[in-house]
Amino acid sequence: MSNKRSMVTTLLLLIALTVSACGGGGGATSNQGSEGSSGSKDTEKTLRFATWDTGDSLKVQQDIAKLFEKQHPGVKVQIEPYADGFDQKLAASFGAGNPPDVMLMWDFPTYYTNLEPLDSFMSKDASLKLDDIYESLFNYVKVDGQTYGLPSGFTTRALYYNKKMFDDAGVPYPKDGWTWDDFKAAAKKLSNPAKKQYGFGIRTSNDPYDLQGIVWSNGGSFVSADGKDIEGQMNSPETAQAIQQFGDMLKDGSAALVGGKNQMSGDDVFKAGKIAMWESGVWPLEGFKTAKVDFGTVEMPVFPGKPVKGIVALSAISVAKQSKQKDLAWEFTKFFVSNEVIKMRSNSDLPIRKSLVQEMKFDQNPLYLPFYNMLERSDNTPAFLLNRNWKLVNRYLTTAIDSVMLGENAQDALNAAVKDAKKYIDKK
Repeated sequence: MSNKRSMVTTLLLLIALTVSACGGGGGATSNQGSEGSSGSKDTEKTLRFATWDTGDSLKVQQDIAKLFEKQHPGVKVQIEPYADGFDQKLAASFGAGNPPDVMLMWDFPTYYTNLEPLDSFMSKDASLKLDDIYESLFNYVKVDGQTYGLPSGFTTRALYYNKKMFDDAGVPYPKDGWTWDDFKAAAKKLSNPAKKQYGFGIRTSNDPYDLQGIVWSNGGSFVSADGKDIEGQMNSPETAQAIQQFGDMLKDGSAALVGGKNQMSGDDVFKAGKIAMWESGVWPLEGFKTAKVDFGTVEMPVFPGKPVKGIVALSAISVAKQSKQKDLAWEFTKFFVSNEVIKMRSNSDLPIRKSLVQEMKFDQNPLYLPFYNMLERSDNTPAFLLNRNWKLVNRYLTTAIDSVMLGENAQDALNAAVKDAKKYIDKK
């Protein structure tokens, strides 16, 4: 999900955007579905499924494939684990005219011309129970009003806090609705640089995507709502203030940089009890439990008088336009967002269905509830969905944000980023 974003280079963007010229395979839906297959080698259908998962998550995908095969005799699901090379391999497969039938997806602006619009499938299939899926997630799978993937899992972002460190410092646990001033005051009390203990961990390299919720919460944005302007948006006082506060925390010793080259990740530093607070998605939650960290989660802080905003990291599943067996591909896509499969994947993604959240009591679990509360606040559209050249702009924004963490003034850094990047803004 968010880690995959940084892997897509400018070259891949250019490849993916020109792939549609390769054409091929996107015509009428094939009738080679899963119906009436005998299961013999002569009639067996092979469905190719590309995933970025590795390790335990890949094992879950393999179990999902086996379950689909069991329910669809005569079908073989061939998993293609692209791992960290996901975007490179996927772009190459589209360029060669031989993509997998179905694939995990998040970067719809880059790949949508090579994906099958799913609206007609969705409208004909009442068994999908679309009203059971959180509506705001569909904001992340559409381009120009068409749906190119089904949400399959997500996370918002919340703050993890180490209860023992709070207790030792005599600092009350944070509560939903706390302010950024509350957060910064707590971070100072929780810091002891002499012991290399800090109130908060800040990534050495920051993905602007993940910071958008904080920027929106202060009334700022990286780009205008129509996606055509960054002047006065990316470098607005509100945007600069939201970023500057982290640079200031590093200067006053209430936060520390984590996760640099050959350094411990922020997750591991939090486990080690060296940072009291850590901002992330749901991904490390189970690992913190396994490490027996006494921790809690809380919604992101608010800026006074302004509503807190969230950002979603989404996993979706899509069908290749060039697939020659779209009916079968749709069956797998629909299966992938069924209750049974979502439960199998719940250790790595938050469930997307309201009924499952209630069944699994995630809406009553204090560790998971802040993530769902943040979903209710995630109604803004991220920059990469508003402008198709965003990757070119984003590299300047990334450099600017990282320079703030190294001591540069946020307003100056963002002004420079706008000056260098605005030539890439797609005005169409």
